[in-house]
Amino acid sequence: MERKIALVTGASRGIGRSIALALAENGYDVGVNYLSSKEQAEEVCKLVEERGGKAICIQGNIGKLEDIDRIFSTFFTAFDHIDLLVNNAGVTKYLPILEATEELWDEITNTDWKGCYFCTQRAARKMVEKGTRGVILNITSIHQLCNFPISNIYGPTKAAMNKFSQHAALELAQYGIRVNSIAPGCTKIREGEDETPRGKMLASRIPLGRYGCTEEVADAVLYLASDKAQYITGTCLMLDGGAVLPVLLDNKFVPGF
Repeated sequence: MERKIALVTGASRGIGRSIALALAENGYDVGVNYLSSKEQAEEVCKLVEERGGKAICIQGNIGKLEDIDRIFSTFFTAFDHIDLLVNNAGVTKYLPILEATEELWDEITNTDWKGCYFCTQRAARKMVEKGTRGVILNITSIHQLCNFPISNIYGPTKAAMNKFSQHAALELAQYGIRVNSIAPGCTKIREGEDETPRGKMLASRIPLGRYGCTEEVADAVLYLASDKAQYITGTCLMLDGGAVLPVLLDNKFVPGF
């Protein structure tokens, strides 16, 4: 069976890394975009190849349009089309509204929202040109719905990504291109972070009682990219263990337990 071709932004570590490896295991060649973690990106490419796929590492800051153009130019030098784009790269930083700076606003907004928009545009153009009935998936966050303290830039940016997913789905449906978003809740990126006092407190407020893992986000990508989801577009899959369900939930965390 001919392998499909995907580009994953922010794929050198965390959620992006798991997505890239899961795609490789399920018949994809993968473009691995990274910003600064070159060694980690090269390791991901090596692991993709060990799983039978072709891989290419592409450095670039998706918050800059000139970098986006270079990323896609490099990608399409290696691959002649694209079946799947996963807009995963993002900046997660917080400041109280009275202390927030223009620099922080630009960094988060440009990477999470501007990057998502123009990467989607570039991928969709190639899909239309090649007649590819492709898939675009945007990794957002439960912050798009929930109002967390000091998330006054990050939260609205994720909400913009989700709203854009709906608009893109509507406009691109005529070309057979599906666009969806995935909104993870608390997800364990580093070993042990769900076992810190704060991690235990957060887990205790999630109805299913635990953090998610990066592999579960990757599983969601595999499903939404597959033919089993071919009638799903313009929707958001909440991957949060039920975290957005309660209005109030007692904090069951007991220090030292």
